[in-house]
Amino acid sequence: MKKMEEANMNMYYLNSNGQANYSFEDEEVKKKEREKRIKGNKKREQKDDFDLDTETVIQMTNRNKIKKEEEQRKIQNKKAIKKKKRNKKIKFFVKLILFVGLISGGIIFALVSPIFNIQEIKVTNNQNVSSDTIISLSELTTEENIFKFLSVKAINKIKENPYIQNARIHRKLPNTIEIEVEERDPKYNIQILESYAYISTQGYILEISQDGKGMPIIEGIETPEEEITPGNRLNSNDLNKLEDVIKIMNSAQKQEIDEKVTTIDISNKNDYIIYVAEENKKIHLGNNTNLSDKMLNAVTIMEKEKDKSGEIFVNGDLNNKFQPYFREQV
Repeated sequence: MKKMEEANMNMYYLNSNGQANYSFEDEEVKKKEREKRIKGNKKREQKDDFDLDTETVIQMTNRNKIKKEEEQRKIQNKKAIKKKKRNKKIKFFVKLILFVGLISGGIIFALVSPIFNIQEIKVTNNQNVSSDTIISLSELTTEENIFKFLSVKAINKIKENPYIQNARIHRKLPNTIEIEVEERDPKYNIQILESYAYISTQGYILEISQDGKGMPIIEGIETPEEEITPGNRLNSNDLNKLEDVIKIMNSAQKQEIDEKVTTIDISNKNDYIIYVAEENKKIHLGNNTNLSDKMLNAVTIMEKEKDKSGEIFVNGDLNNKFQPYFREQV
C-alpha cells in the first residue's frame, strides 16, 4: 500500500484545468539543484576573489621587485660614475706628474747643457751707438747659458744710454742672442761755450760734443745749464716751445730751406726767429699760427732780396691786411 502511494506521488496528475503538474518530490529535487547551483556560484565567486587577490599580490610583488631592481641599477650606476670619475682623476694626476716631470727635466737640461751656451750676440737697428757699447751695457757674455739671464734687467741696462729709447732681446736657439734697439736721433743743438748738446725731438739731451754736425742751434732756452747733461730732458716750458720748433722746421722743409736754417730763437714765443746764414737773413715768424703761409712769404722775399743782408718780417696777421716786408741791414 505504501509503495503504491509513493508510486502515485511520482506520477503526473491533471489539475482542474486539465494541465499536468509535477509532484511534490519534483519540487524538492529542483530546490536541491538550485541550492547546489547557489553553492557552486559561491565557490566560483570565492575562487574568483582568490584569483583576483593572488593576481594583485603578484603584481605588487612584481612592482616591488622592479622598484628594487631600479634602485639597485641606480646604485650600481652611481658607483660606476664615481669609479669613472676616480679613474679620470687618477689618469689626470698621472699625466700631470709626467708632464711636470718632462718640463722639469727639460728645464734642467736646458740650464746645464753646453748646447745652450751663448756663442754669438748680435745688435740690430743701431746707428748712433756702437754694437760693442750696447753689448757691454747689456752685461751679456758668450759662454753664458742663454736661459739664465733676465731680459728686463739687460734691457734696463741698455736704456741707460740716452740714445736708446727702447730695446728688445730675442733668444735665437740654441746659442744666439739678438738685441734689437730703437734709438733717438739728434736733431738740434744747444750751444754751451765751445760745446754742443745734442737734442732729440722729444727734448732728451743725448750727448755733449765739440762737433755741432751742422744741426740747427736752439737759442733762448730756459733749462738751467747745469741740467743740460746726457740723459736729462728739457724743462716743460722748453718742451712746449720745442713742439713749435718742430712745426717751424716742417714748414721750412716744405719750402726746401730747412737745411739752410742755422739757428732758431725761442726766447719769445710770440716772435720766433730763424736765421739763414747762407742768405745772411733773419726771419721773424711771430707766433706758431699760419706757419705755412708765413714761410711761403718769407721764401718769396728771400728770393727777391737775394743778395742783400737784413731781416724779413712775416710776424703779423696775414689774414688782417698785414703785408710782409724786408728791412735791409745798413
